[in-house]
Amino acid sequence: MIKNGAYELKGEQIEKVTKLVIADPGKPGHEGASNKEYVGKDASIIARDIGLDISEQTKILLCEVDRYHPLVWTEQLLPVIPLVRFNNVDEAIDFAVQCEHNFRHTASIHSKNIAKLSKMAKLMNCSLFIKNGPNYSGLGFGGAGYTSFTIATPTGEGLTRARTFTRERRCVLVGYFRIV
Repeated sequence: MIKNGAYELKGEQIEKVTKLVIADPGKPGHEGASNKEYVGKDASIIARDIGLDISEQTKILLCEVDRYHPLVWTEQLLPVIPLVRFNNVDEAIDFAVQCEHNFRHTASIHSKNIAKLSKMAKLMNCSLFIKNGPNYSGLGFGGAGYTSFTIATPTGEGLTRARTFTRERRCVLVGYFRIV
């Protein structure tokens, strides 16, 4: 990720960013809330506000944290990506289900193991589930389906429509297993 425009935060930088972008820290059983002032802001702006001078081309602020860190449990809508290490993919999938808070919106996995792709898709039961690609692939950009100009899948005029009152679920496969 660093080779592709991410900046890795370390130690005190992680805690400064957390305090800056998280208004109500999420945790198991509590979704929390991000600081709305930073929603949609560029990574370089967030970094600047904790005293870091990084390139305006930086796409993501990446930070390795433990599984109980608020960045993992709080939906952010900003370019701060927590990374948590696990012993195996099954442990990671089970954890992903927990910290998704049953929002059932969007999830993704990168794997060549079809059984693990299928397992996570079924357990997450999201409106958009993307395998081996970026999440925007689920909205028709470089993946399956038509482009929906909103991410409001379960609740708005995204993939759920007033005409049918149904929630379409889309499981998008990008790259390795995709046969097109």
